[in-house]
Amino acid sequence: MDQIECVVIGAGVVGLAIARALAARGREVIVLERGEAIGIGTSSRNSEVIHAGLYYPRGSLKAELCVRGRAMLYDYCDARGVPYSRCGKLLVATARNQLPQLAAIQQKAIENGVSDLVRVSAAEAMEMEPQLQCVEAVLSPQTGIIDSHQYMLALQGDAERGGATVAFHTPVTDIDARDGVFILETGGEAPMRFQAACVVNSAGLYANEIASKMRGLDSRHVPPLYFAKGNYFSVSGRTPFQRLIYPMPSDAGLGVHLTIDLGGQAKFGPDVEWIQKIDYGVDPQRAESFYAAIRAYWPSLPDRALQPAYAGIRPKLSGPGQPAADFVIQGKAAHGMAGLVNLYGIESPGLTASLAIAEKVARMVG
Repeated sequence: MDQIECVVIGAGVVGLAIARALAARGREVIVLERGEAIGIGTSSRNSEVIHAGLYYPRGSLKAELCVRGRAMLYDYCDARGVPYSRCGKLLVATARNQLPQLAAIQQKAIENGVSDLVRVSAAEAMEMEPQLQCVEAVLSPQTGIIDSHQYMLALQGDAERGGATVAFHTPVTDIDARDGVFILETGGEAPMRFQAACVVNSAGLYANEIASKMRGLDSRHVPPLYFAKGNYFSVSGRTPFQRLIYPMPSDAGLGVHLTIDLGGQAKFGPDVEWIQKIDYGVDPQRAESFYAAIRAYWPSLPDRALQPAYAGIRPKLSGPGQPAADFVIQGKAAHGMAGLVNLYGIESPGLTASLAIAEKVARMVG
């Protein structure tokens, strides 16, 4: 039977970053990807925002890995020539009753080590962005946007130069982990059966499914999974905004925010739609709720300006009405199995945190 040292399941942004980190440490690595290319799931269906680390509870993995990962990501982009813009973000209160929430977010950010936020008045915010309407705002200068595909290509290149291999159209169909080693079987056009010393399950939307059929892993260590679909709409032409605009968060998420791609086009989203199965279609009728949300901070948004863009799905570990769950990065200390790391619920800010997540997983693998 063929043997390989390390298997990474999933060639999204986090899986590629992990493969790069392991290969850089001299490990033999193969990445197994069920799809036809890198990053075709959650990794390429998001706002492409480099988050500063404002919203997450103090001491959480999301807070820790976002703040560290953001600094690592900007350095990496500079070193590898990955396109990005440190454009900044205005977090806006559009009514006076939102001001305590704005202050609470700023305080949470400070607790997370984000100390460069600037409170600005309505007049100052609207001087920065003349189309904006608000009563007060917080400027986050470290928030940015990135070309996520170019970033993933750079990670793949680094991993492959370190000796890693990426195998596409290779779904994992079986893992037997009962005898201290991992016997994996894959499907696709060229099915394989081989032995591995280390398995990192970074399969995103499919990570819980893969873990649940892993013989030898107690099912108590596989959390329930919920699919939260976010729909995005776009506006044709260049946006009049220079910065990202975020309203106050709600129980359903961060609200319908305005982000800008590197070409200057505005994107709005996501809303939150709880679904039972993976479906990336965007219902044009959902635009009606977007207009009201956007006009709270951009009142001059023209009628019929929005058009369906794309949808993304987050692998959430908490369902509707439940408190937001943290990342779960589960190694031997949790499940007792040496050589196995399962990553669950790696949603936003997973792209921002990807290099820091990879650093942590590489240490856990040992």
